[in-house]
Amino acid sequence: MRIYWAVILSSLLMAGCGTQVTRMDADEAVDLSGDWNDTDSRLVAEEMISDALSRPWISNFVSKEGNAPAVIVGTVRNLSHEHINVNTFVADMERALVNSGRVEFVASSGERGEIREERKDQDLNATEKTRNEAGRETGADFMLKGQINTIVDAEGKQQVRYYQIDLTMISMADNRKVWLGQKKIKKLVKNAKVRY
Repeated sequence: MRIYWAVILSSLLMAGCGTQVTRMDADEAVDLSGDWNDTDSRLVAEEMISDALSRPWISNFVSKEGNAPAVIVGTVRNLSHEHINVNTFVADMERALVNSGRVEFVASSGERGEIREERKDQDLNATEKTRNEAGRETGADFMLKGQINTIVDAEGKQQVRYYQIDLTMISMADNRKVWLGQKKIKKLVKNAKVRY
């Protein structure tokens, strides 16, 4: 009889410790730790996109050159105190800017390597009609670069976490900075683990 109750008790304990998953809307804001999260990434991308599209650098380029500017993504450095995947909001920005029809993006250096290898393979193996020749790539007119910085002010079990995200659009022709975007996020985190 004791074994029976031991098995039942063990089963109940294991059932109580099971993982529960609740589906949520991707735009729903949830802050569990106070760290950088998907909501922060989305807010940064939305504000930067809106700002970039409203500034004169695009119309100035179009009036001078007659076509949409081609942009390449350079390095966006995470100089914060925590791990931040910068690729999420950079990809959101890239998608929205391309979909606006006002900006084109060219492949990054990492992406180009794979494409060039495929082009070499096509040169050997594809029919002449479907082969894509080397030397026809579009050069970038601008490079998007940036960084994320943080300041943490902690006392006891409370922290204020300040994030500053700076993005810059730089002319490839003459190194002029044609757009400077900035987003600031500030969070009060209670019962926080002190991390630097």
